[in-house]
Amino acid sequence: MTTGRLVVLMFVLFLIEGTLVPWFMPEQLTGRLIPHFTFVIVLYTAMYGGRHKALVLGLVFGLLQDIAYYGHLLGIHSFSMGLLGYLTGLLLDKKRVTMMSALLVVTVCCLVYESVIYGVYLVFRFTRETYSYAMVDHILLSTFLQLGFALVVYVPVRRWVDRSGYAAKSENEEE
Repeated sequence: MTTGRLVVLMFVLFLIEGTLVPWFMPEQLTGRLIPHFTFVIVLYTAMYGGRHKALVLGLVFGLLQDIAYYGHLLGIHSFSMGLLGYLTGLLLDKKRVTMMSALLVVTVCCLVYESVIYGVYLVFRFTRETYSYAMVDHILLSTFLQLGFALVVYVPVRRWVDRSGYAAKSENEEE
């Protein structure tokens, strides 16, 4: 997957998660179910395309989310996406990632991502709810949404990566 196509795909997902997903979401889940589809692609980029690309994509699209959707605290989504993308790529560097391990990584990273955001919001007093309530109320729901999305796009993204030779190029760049 060339970098240009990847950026276009992520921008389209960014628009979808902010415009179309809220329309199809049940009213009682509004504000509780938060889509982060671009974050899933950042994680797939880290697993199959390299940690440096994931870091840059996470910083850029996280900052877009900070500005467009969560303007009251700039930088938290950018920092979290970039850091988790880089760490995922660092931990899985030159390791074979199967579908089950990829879904496990997405699940753990989504839980950490939402927990970091909750922690920062708690420190700056944007929220007063307890962590256990936040976990049940919206962190687990959002994680299951991201996991479902990751499952649906795994095969197309993996085929796209394999067909374009993107993973082989990124391994040579890292050395």
